[in-house]
Amino acid sequence: MNFLISVFAGMMFTYFGAMILVGLGRAFQLWRVLPERTVLVYTFFGKVVGQVDEPGLFFPIMHFGPKALLFPFFGKAYTVKTPIYQAYLRNQLVNSEEGAPMGVGIWFEMFVKDPKAYLFQNSDPMGSLKANVATAVVKQLSNLKLDVLLENRDALSRKVREEVTPTSAQWGFSLGSTYIRKVAFRDKGMIGEIQRKVVNRLRQVTAAMRQAGENEVAIIHSEADKKASQRLGQAQAVRPQVVGTALAEVQRVPEVAAALFTLLDIQATLKSPGKVVLTAAGAGSTGLLLNS
Repeated sequence: MNFLISVFAGMMFTYFGAMILVGLGRAFQLWRVLPERTVLVYTFFGKVVGQVDEPGLFFPIMHFGPKALLFPFFGKAYTVKTPIYQAYLRNQLVNSEEGAPMGVGIWFEMFVKDPKAYLFQNSDPMGSLKANVATAVVKQLSNLKLDVLLENRDALSRKVREEVTPTSAQWGFSLGSTYIRKVAFRDKGMIGEIQRKVVNRLRQVTAAMRQAGENEVAIIHSEADKKASQRLGQAQAVRPQVVGTALAEVQRVPEVAAALFTLLDIQATLKSPGKVVLTAAGAGSTGLLLNS
């Protein structure tokens, strides 16, 4: 029985003792676990004494010496996240050279490069960086021609980045990719006018295309009629020669020629609109009389 009591007491002592030791270790910051993309900046009596940026388990006393035991009382550890942040500023008002009010949307990314400057150079570094980007957009894009605003976005994006980079570095940021994603008209009346002009232009282009097609078809028909007339004229010119040659061949045989001309005479008589009277056939007669 005493043995079981001793085992139970030892387990409880170990459990509560471990909890106390862990609590004291955390309270006095004897060790810290640093996640990825995170930096700890240590200050002692209001002065920066160093920073730790290696992820994993570390012991402050090994980095800063015995004075690390006094950090919980006279110092402070600031946690700074250093992943890549992305932001998008919508409808930044810019006036073109023609006086058109334009809304510009700009996307940019940044990350904390200098945690000390990020903490102590500006009370709101993120808000200040966004305001600086917005100011650079207005400065670099104002009074430009409308076609430049709409077409040269890559060059304008580089200008904005070059404008913001020096100031962002003072606040501990490193500015990454910067791109103007959207340039739009803000005046609804102007948007409606542009839409009407585009619709009218499309109608004009459609009508011009239709007229051009009709003209091409008319030209094709005219060429076809011309060639057909030429062929018919050639055929009519050749017909007498062909018929004369054929009749000359037929005349070589008198009996065939007489039968042919008799047949042609009968066909011509039957096609006539007058009345046909049958008579007795005589020499050189077909036996048909035509009464008109």
